[in-house]
Amino acid sequence: MTKIHLVSIFSLFSILTAHAEDEEMQRIMPTDRHIQYIGRYEAKNLERPIFTYPGFQIRSGFEGTSLKMVAKPNSGYFMAEIDGREAFKICLDNETDSVVELASDLADTSHQVVITYAGEGYERLPEFWGFFIDKGKKLCPATSVPTKKIEYIGNSITCGYGIEADSPTAPYQEETANYYYTYAARTARNLHAQALVVARSGIGVYRNYNGPKTGDAVNMNTEYPYTLLYNNLYTWDFKRYKPDVVCINLGTNDTSTQGADSLLLQQGFQRLYHQVRSHNPDAKIVFLSGTMMSGEALCAARQAMDATLSYARLRGDKEIYRFDLPPQDGTLGYGASYHPSMQQHEKMASELTAYLKQLMGW
Repeated sequence: MTKIHLVSIFSLFSILTAHAEDEEMQRIMPTDRHIQYIGRYEAKNLERPIFTYPGFQIRSGFEGTSLKMVAKPNSGYFMAEIDGREAFKICLDNETDSVVELASDLADTSHQVVITYAGEGYERLPEFWGFFIDKGKKLCPATSVPTKKIEYIGNSITCGYGIEADSPTAPYQEETANYYYTYAARTARNLHAQALVVARSGIGVYRNYNGPKTGDAVNMNTEYPYTLLYNNLYTWDFKRYKPDVVCINLGTNDTSTQGADSLLLQQGFQRLYHQVRSHNPDAKIVFLSGTMMSGEALCAARQAMDATLSYARLRGDKEIYRFDLPPQDGTLGYGASYHPSMQQHEKMASELTAYLKQLMGW
């Protein structure tokens, strides 16, 4: 019987000893030509690509009956899909976990695997170290990468903060956050598109959650140019991913507590617009509002977005838009800390999918 394992973790020591002597398995390095990566990652050391943003994907085909993933210990949570079946969560959550068994007892033929980073890795600095597959087998081509490309720039909503929690009063816990179930990931799957994510819980365009009225020195504008969050050692090469559309879902944290400066908020959106447009001259840009904002906060964010749209269009940019995701009202429940529930994300994805289909002709 085919077995897909939720969690089966071995120690780092096993990589150097037991697996090295295991005649049934062989190590495949991240440099194998059949492994595809989607998302921002630093590949200075090609044998250990580093990534920090949710949604980073590892894709490959493989032969044989079993598959194990190797990663840096304490890399966090991932979602894995084998042969298009229902995704399941895996975890490397301490300093010795390094190998996770993804599947065993498969038919002895070729298979497909897609692994998606589910969390925010700026503290863990996760690294992918390759696979173990059956002895005498090899990786094979992955299914074709979708040609449509979306870039998401966002905050905790895009990251999937608290999406698996069952109470709005639940505190943030890494195990209940999951990008895979967000409106962003669902929309990309609905549209058969790639998705590159630049998102961080609590971040704003000029002022992070509960930040000073004058703004925070570190915000999305300061982080957008770099490959890894909160690490300016590696500048992102924007030629590596050219999106067809960029969806920007920000402003919630800037306006979430009293004290936001409307002019600085507008300037923050305009700076981000300039960055996105300068690197993606042919992409459509869509500012999203919602779903956690309401009242004065929502009005302030939309006014800042509209001012940015007017500014861009006066400069001759006709490919900039705003799309409003309706504010949540609790009828679909809440995730942790009153973040959107899984059902709310499904609704958001349905609405954004329909909008992008029309906008992009997809």
